[in-house]
Amino acid sequence: MQPLERQTILITGATDGLGRALAAELAGAGARVLAHGRDDERGLATVGEIRDATGNEHVHWLRADLASLDEVRGLADQVIAEYDELHVLVNNAGIGTTLPGDGQRMESRDGYELRFAVNYLAGYLLTRMLMPLLMRSGPARIVSVSSAGQAPIDFDDVMLERGYSGVQAYCQSKLAQVMFTFDLAEELEPDLLTANCLHPGTYMPTKMVRAAGVSPVTALEEGMRATRRLVAEPELDGVTGRYFHGREAEPDPQAHDPLARRLLHELSDRLCGL
Repeated sequence: MQPLERQTILITGATDGLGRALAAELAGAGARVLAHGRDDERGLATVGEIRDATGNEHVHWLRADLASLDEVRGLADQVIAEYDELHVLVNNAGIGTTLPGDGQRMESRDGYELRFAVNYLAGYLLTRMLMPLLMRSGPARIVSVSSAGQAPIDFDDVMLERGYSGVQAYCQSKLAQVMFTFDLAEELEPDLLTANCLHPGTYMPTKMVRAAGVSPVTALEEGMRATRRLVAEPELDGVTGRYFHGREAEPDPQAHDPLARRLLHELSDRLCGL
């Protein structure tokens, strides 16, 4: 990878928690940071604060609601139109088990179960659309912030219409990210573009953890460092198709099931209109 001061890095969900901490860290190291969120007021304030704190004027705001695949397409189109290079895509944005909805089933603007849509489908579509730009900018990296909280996907009820649980919705969306990462790694030339995912930390002090009423375990700084390692550590050049939980780890066994991965790939393409 190039030195950070020569990289352009897109971070989704950059106005709070891990995404904001990572954006500030990478901006402080000199990278051009594209900070995504869904609220203009918060986003512009975040960008201004990071610029003031780091002295880096190359921190830019991008707005899109990931609960809408049309807005995800608009985000990808904006990045492609406005930036000649993209060296890292960090799929970080997500929602937890209870917020929003207080444990009730909700749907995205496209009519899909909300956690599957925001945590997984949005990143799937954004990644697919930005892959040509990432490959032209290579060597480049795709980093997806998953979780150790994973649950197998029931392909007869992916949208959880027969029995909803916020925990199941969240955990299957996080496993889907891992499965997608493994599929991507088989498609890509690792000297040009790699794809990895991680569990950054257990119950970090973020909005989604507080909303679930869980006491934090891992410091936000620790999770940020773990994610930064996948973004920028030279020792990971060419390393691809891995799931990290501190060190390289094993995800739920469904991640290695070729039939499940094929079903997820076909479903994702269909739902995203690819």
